[in-house]
Amino acid sequence: MNPEIKLYPLIADLWKMDGGVAFGVVPKSMWNRTQMADENNMIPIVTRCLLVQTPGRLVLIDTGMGNKRDAKYYQVRYREDFPTIERSLNQAGFSVDDITDILFTHLHDDHVGAAVMKDEQGKLSELFPNAHYHVSSAQWDWAINPNKREGASYFKDNLLPLKESGKLHFIDQEGEWLPGICIRIFNGHTMGQIIPLVNYLDKTIVFAGDFIPTAYNIPLPFVPSVDIQPLLTMDEKSAFLEEAAQKAYILLFEHDYFNECSSVQKTEKGFMMDKSFTFSSIV
Repeated sequence: MNPEIKLYPLIADLWKMDGGVAFGVVPKSMWNRTQMADENNMIPIVTRCLLVQTPGRLVLIDTGMGNKRDAKYYQVRYREDFPTIERSLNQAGFSVDDITDILFTHLHDDHVGAAVMKDEQGKLSELFPNAHYHVSSAQWDWAINPNKREGASYFKDNLLPLKESGKLHFIDQEGEWLPGICIRIFNGHTMGQIIPLVNYLDKTIVFAGDFIPTAYNIPLPFVPSVDIQPLLTMDEKSAFLEEAAQKAYILLFEHDYFNECSSVQKTEKGFMMDKSFTFSSIV
């Protein structure tokens, strides 16, 4: 039990994603049973970040998109004007100045974009002026020299200001990162994706990132089409979900509009969501 840790799920973005992107090769006739698409084949998505308060540290896991791109960029994502990570922090009783550390699961724009802001003159600056930044070295190298498949997800104006700040730190190994926070690294979605596991009230809370972005991605074949190594994703998920089911982990979903958290069960048909609930009901 770690009573000194407090957790605050925070919504940074409300937007939409093409259902085919969200579920890859799985036919729409299957995923549309639970995720009803609109006339443009889009399904509702959130970017749910996690604020972890420990003695002396205030850690934000991912930041959301931010506002540096042009209007068209956000229009094709059907992103709503509210909320933002700043407003969600304020609603939880904090400000951007309070954040001591940002842990990036990975560096795709919807996970890192808000860390750096751009003013009307095009000048870049840190949104979180007192924060140190943490990411796997494998993901950083991957993002700085992106492959053709992922190139449109990485932006230099998200990355270079972090390095130039002198506060960028690389993570190379799995294990305990801070007291009560362990990290695991997976490579199916993108190289070096960090998934944090937080010890909270005798439970293990897994911030699932894009490893398992929604509860509907729990079944092994439901792999997003953007994963660079979908077969590896399936292998990684299979091993991890076996562990999650056995140890009663709670998955906190970064992109699930309808389910904030769930447990996992293993059935004759494979892994699937067990119980869906809100984070506040854990306490």
